[in-house]
Amino acid sequence: MRDPRYDILLEPVKIGPVTAPNRFYQVPHCTGLGWLRPRMVAELRGIKAEGGWGVVCTEYCSIHPTSDDLPHPYASIWDEGDVKAHSLMTDKVHEHGSLAGVELWVSGNRSANLFTLETPLGVDSRPTSIGAPFSTRAMDRRDIRELRKWHRNAALRAKQAGFDVVYVYATHGYLLSNFLSSQTNTRIDEYGGSLENRVRLVRELISDTKEAIGDTCAVAVRFSAEQGGGADGEPIIGEHREMIEMLAELPDLWDININDYSLEMGVSRFVKEGSLEAYMSYVKSVTTKPVVTVGRFTSPDTMVSQIKRGIVDFIGAARPSIADPFLPKKIEEGRLDDIRECIGCNICYSGDSKGTPIRCTQNPSISEEWRRGWHPEKIAKKQSDSTILVVGGGPAGLEATRALGQRGYQVMLAESERELGGRVTRESKLPGLSEWARVRDYRVTQIEKIPNIDVYPESVMNVDDVLTTGADHVVIATGSYWRRDGVGLYTEVPIRDFGPAEQIYTPDDILSDRLPAGPTIVYDDDHYYMANIIAEKLAADNIPVVFVTPEPKVSLWSGMTSEQHRVQNRLIQSGIKIITGYSLCRFDGKCATLKAVYGAHEKIVEVESVVSVTSRLPQDSLYQALIEKTGVGESNRNAEAPKSITRIGDCEAPAIIAGAVFSGHRYARELDTDVDMDKRIKYDRVFYEDV
Repeated sequence: MRDPRYDILLEPVKIGPVTAPNRFYQVPHCTGLGWLRPRMVAELRGIKAEGGWGVVCTEYCSIHPTSDDLPHPYASIWDEGDVKAHSLMTDKVHEHGSLAGVELWVSGNRSANLFTLETPLGVDSRPTSIGAPFSTRAMDRRDIRELRKWHRNAALRAKQAGFDVVYVYATHGYLLSNFLSSQTNTRIDEYGGSLENRVRLVRELISDTKEAIGDTCAVAVRFSAEQGGGADGEPIIGEHREMIEMLAELPDLWDININDYSLEMGVSRFVKEGSLEAYMSYVKSVTTKPVVTVGRFTSPDTMVSQIKRGIVDFIGAARPSIADPFLPKKIEEGRLDDIRECIGCNICYSGDSKGTPIRCTQNPSISEEWRRGWHPEKIAKKQSDSTILVVGGGPAGLEATRALGQRGYQVMLAESERELGGRVTRESKLPGLSEWARVRDYRVTQIEKIPNIDVYPESVMNVDDVLTTGADHVVIATGSYWRRDGVGLYTEVPIRDFGPAEQIYTPDDILSDRLPAGPTIVYDDDHYYMANIIAEKLAADNIPVVFVTPEPKVSLWSGMTSEQHRVQNRLIQSGIKIITGYSLCRFDGKCATLKAVYGAHEKIVEVESVVSVTSRLPQDSLYQALIEKTGVGESNRNAEAPKSITRIGDCEAPAIIAGAVFSGHRYARELDTDVDMDKRIKYDRVFYEDV
């Protein structure tokens, strides 16, 4: 039953010539799909409209081949083929009464046009910021006239494709924000120098867009509320208030964010819900036009508060709409405990960083809506009366149990510990990771609602125990364990002279509160979050820590989730000594020998302990024993054996938590189905002429 406190979220809001059906606004966000996968994009965005998002936008959308960002997948609206591709998305969005938005994008020095080989254009000539040896050409007046024409033509194509909201994108370090900035704009013509001159191009593009399509389409401006440079939560507004005041009534909507993208979409370890309020709280006071911003909003109370206090008119979301495309519907229907809350891990963002389809720790169906036909809320009913035993209540086991139960199967879940959650429960107790417990909490809440699921905590299962249950199908989800021999991404063979054993620790020890007492090396050959959080935890317990990694930066892979800078800064602030570019090759209990990655020289570090954070192995002994005893999958299969014995999640292959959840979900979807991998999965390789 709907809670009337949240009725304000469901009110329609006028945006120029169009009206959004409610205040839920999926702002432009990347999918790792872009123009390469139009059918996958269309279904992904359409599902969000079905889930109640009143406005659903594309990712950044290039207006012309001079803005090419591959290998980062972006949208494009260069020609009629793009119009056809985008129409797939707008049709899906309109089916559910929502508005479709497109973010027109001009790159500037943020890309080098590695695909199109066009010369990148910039406010001046400077190196591109992608780490490649290319520079921009300084735009002259003719280039600016061409840019205005390209932008206008892209807006007309957007209208033809069926978009209702068309953006002028003037932030995040791209070309238009370079024109706005007194630091990057060193021009001496009418587009540089004074504030009025630096704002000129954005003003012209807004006017051009409104003149071209403003009769039927709303024109939005994405803009930073501050100039950047301040500490987290301490905005330096600079000239940006004056800029917004100068342009205040020109667009139909202001999409407000900040310059620091790693803060705007920061991980939950460092950045909490509603974090942008301090930056943009003044915006509503200088414009009468509706305003949207983001803040990883998951609480409807926080949403209502920001609207009632005049901070925003729309609740903007990227990550919460990924974690739960049906968040608005669930609020509307009073089903708050059914919301899959975003945990702020930014695995979604890593897809764009790697140029691969987006995935989500909470929502295993993301990117699979068209490719596999997975709906985030619907699942096929069971195809038999089989019973299933799931051994292990970590993320893979919980998701398999939940989804199997939703299908209608009779499921038994056996967990060795008193508390469900496995690695999620343990890891969420580490500094800053408390919100990761939502992975467990959502699934446990759903499992408790399903009568055909029986949960057995504190149930250690051996082979005979498993077979005694008589289950038709057995799923082993017993997780993994951290290696003690030092084998990781860089060190491919066990470290020699690695001991004494009682002075070698792994993350499993730390998570079980077995801590070293004296000076300790935390050796990171995993390169994600575990080593740096353990180092932070030990330092907080007054244990002297030396952080060692073969990589040139701390926790290098965390750059994929936008947190590397904050991670390294946190370690520095914690007083932790950092040694990069060295591998651990020996430890005798008193001294650790480190070998340089570049060269043959060594370092000796006096420490009493080593925490080895390198790699994990599957905890699959129960699975192997069951296969050996029953012969399942072999010609000598025991007639009394289960129909299938399957390992999932980390027990099959250790990975990130999102991988474990996906593995459990996939098992539940595919049970009792004929899966022909060559036919079941549709890979969206398409020529636009075929759209």
